[in-house]
Amino acid sequence: MDLKTELLKSIWYAFTSLDVEKCGKVSKSQLKVLSHNLYTVLNIPHEPEALEEHFKDDDDGPVSNHGYMPYLNKYILDKVKEGMFDKEKFDDLCWMMTMKKNFRGLPQGAMLSERDCFKLFCLFNLLSEDRYPLVMIPEEVEYLLKKISTAMSQEWDGKPLEDLISQDAPVQESDMSVWTFLVHMAAGRLLRVTSAEAFSLALNEVFLEMYHNVLKRGYMWKKGHVRRNWTERWFVLKPSSMAYYVSEALKDKRGEIQLDKSCVIETLADREGKRCLFCVKTHAKTFEMSASDQRQKVEWTQALQTALRLQSEAKASLHFVLKLKRRHARELETKRREAEEKERREQKEVQMELERQLKEAESLRDKTGVCSQHGDPCPAGGGEGQTGTGELLQEQQRALKCLSPIQEASDGSPDEDTPSALHSASQELQDLQASRQRSHQRLEEVQEKLRYASQHVKHWNVQLNRLMTPISPGGRTDNRNVSKSMCPKKEGALASNEFISKYKMRADQNRKMPEGSEMLEEQLEAAHLSD
Repeated sequence: MDLKTELLKSIWYAFTSLDVEKCGKVSKSQLKVLSHNLYTVLNIPHEPEALEEHFKDDDDGPVSNHGYMPYLNKYILDKVKEGMFDKEKFDDLCWMMTMKKNFRGLPQGAMLSERDCFKLFCLFNLLSEDRYPLVMIPEEVEYLLKKISTAMSQEWDGKPLEDLISQDAPVQESDMSVWTFLVHMAAGRLLRVTSAEAFSLALNEVFLEMYHNVLKRGYMWKKGHVRRNWTERWFVLKPSSMAYYVSEALKDKRGEIQLDKSCVIETLADREGKRCLFCVKTHAKTFEMSASDQRQKVEWTQALQTALRLQSEAKASLHFVLKLKRRHARELETKRREAEEKERREQKEVQMELERQLKEAESLRDKTGVCSQHGDPCPAGGGEGQTGTGELLQEQQRALKCLSPIQEASDGSPDEDTPSALHSASQELQDLQASRQRSHQRLEEVQEKLRYASQHVKHWNVQLNRLMTPISPGGRTDNRNVSKSMCPKKEGALASNEFISKYKMRADQNRKMPEGSEMLEEQLEAAHLSD
């Protein structure tokens, strides 16, 4: 979060405190007072004529925040530089303006003081979301309360916060505003505090760490550069510098070590009666220091390494980096939950698709059974079609049996093996679709063979009828005009009575033959169809 964004959060509170009618508009006279105070606290030269010039077309009417923002950016925020003003005084000005209009005050016997409320106000702005109106989500509230509990050497108890969130509907719907946060803190609904003094000390430590970016502070011995003697100093380490004072009151500053990417931290061997030695090497000097014990030496060297890392990454605040990491982790968790919900929906869709295909297979089996019962032209391939349908039905039933425990497991423990369960269910669906396609293909092939066989049988029936028709001597007698019952003339060789009797017997056999051929044709057709 850059300096301009930090300043705008506090200015937003000051501006809204002037908006009495809650319409987003403030009169120009009030904006003059606000701008004058901002010029003063930010150490910017006053330019009252710029404000008059900016709003010269609207001398009497109110000015909205959209009209004030261009002026604020151009004449105030663009001229602000890091280190040229005291940010705590700036936030104190905005706090005093907004507290009078929005804060109802502390109840009788509250564990908080007004200064504690100001520090909580600053920490709230630091951890609030980058949207307006400014709110803090429950995860960040929990993070801040844990920091205060740790500073008080008190075990964290999250039950009060959970109870408040579950009972307070506005907090559930729109997170927590700074005024709601202060009211609950003063009433002791967020954190159990047994000692007001202990809470103030812990809050001040967290305030220095998060608001003033103090990585570490404490007493150490420092070796002088002129007299070369050892003197105890109070050190305050920040990402860009390491200042040292006569005492922790911070009244007499004795020097400051500027940290940059070229600095080096080295540990030293014990000498001159000093233990736990290390040094900070800059491009100009080497500063030797002695910690009180080995643990303090490790903590100081680690804190210095953190400061150098922030310098190399061009980051001015450790807690801003940590805030971004927490936000990124929450976004990943949200995406993971959405992905799990999507996978559960896909599982349900897969199960519904399997059930639908099972119903289709059952209906196909019923239709095949009806076809075989009515003797449709599928008796030859009916068995094979029923077999394929039965196999498809069995496969779908097996898939549903496999999917049921997967669905139960996913409902019971949605965080375990959900992708593998979805993959197996999808694989079962693909196998069923392939099996169903093969069954349809086999059924079509059987029906095609059946049509071909029917045509083949009809063709051979015609040929069989022709072959079964007897041919009389001299050609077909049915094509002649001569009657079958006429006897040949009794002349010459045909006058024999023996030949006449044989001819009559053959004519009788020809009349009986069509009846026998019809019976034989029916028997052959039945045998072929049975095959």
